[in-house]
This record gives sequence, structure tokens and C-alpha cells, in this order.
Amino acid sequence: MRACFYPAVPSLRSFLKYWLPVMVWMTLIFAGSGDSKSGNHSSRLIGPLVRFFAPNIAPETLDIIILSVRKTAHLTEYAVLALLVWRARCQNQPADLPAWRWPDARWTLLICVLYAATDEWHQAFVPNRESAVHDVFIDTIGAAGGLVLVWIAIRWQRKD
Repeated sequence: MRACFYPAVPSLRSFLKYWLPVMVWMTLIFAGSGDSKSGNHSSRLIGPLVRFFAPNIAPETLDIIILSVRKTAHLTEYAVLALLVWRARCQNQPADLPAWRWPDARWTLLICVLYAATDEWHQAFVPNRESAVHDVFIDTIGAAGGLVLVWIAIRWQRKD
């Protein structure tokens, strides 16, 4: 009985170490797609903070800043997702920082794009949210940016 269980332990440990963070991050992204994180609600947080530092800011400028912060959040959350997915996909490579492989990068980007599309589809059913194809493009740029960071880190490590 013990011999049958033993081979599953490394794979469970591997799943917990590599794929569970991906799933947790995806869950956080999904939670952020709810009504409580809509533009109406987030502008109530960002607006007063900006007004604290710039009390005489024009409303149009404030709207641009709020939109910029929200879109930067898209870029960042998908860059992190790409880093986590790439790390999980490359877990069996024998180095501290695995070698760059284009198939891993393509699969990572595909997973991120598909998740971004399903996230926008989910938002179509959430009150006070809108689904926008351009957000999928922004998310894709964020994921690609995360992969560029991985590529730079690998090249930098290899030169040392």
C-alpha cells in the first residue's frame, strides 16, 4: 500500500509548488472581475487618493488617471500570471532559472490569452461591468511583457 502512494507524493508536492500558485492567481483575477472591482467602485478609491495629492485636479485629468491605473493593473496581473504559468511549465528543467524555450513561451501566452478571454466573457454577465475585446489585448500585452522579463532574466543569468 505504501509503495502505491509514494509515487503520488512528489507529483502532489510539485502541483502544490508550481500549479497551485497559478490557480490561486487566476482565482484572484476572477474575483477582481466581480462588481466590487468595477470602475464605479475602484474610482471611489483612486479618485480621493489622487485628489489628496492634487486637490485642484481637473475632472477630465482625474478620469484619465483612474483609467490609466485600471489598465496598468490589467498589464500587471497578466504579467504575473505569465510568470507563474511559465514557471509551472518549466518545472522539470534542471536549472535554477530554466532555459528559454519558445514552445514554453507560446503555451504560456496561449494560456494567458485564453484566460483573459474567459475573464472578459465572465464580465459580460456581471452587473456594472462591461466586456471589452481591447481588454483581452491589454492582458495579452501584459502577459507578453512578463515573458519578456523572463527572457531578459535568463539572458542576464547566462552572461554571468
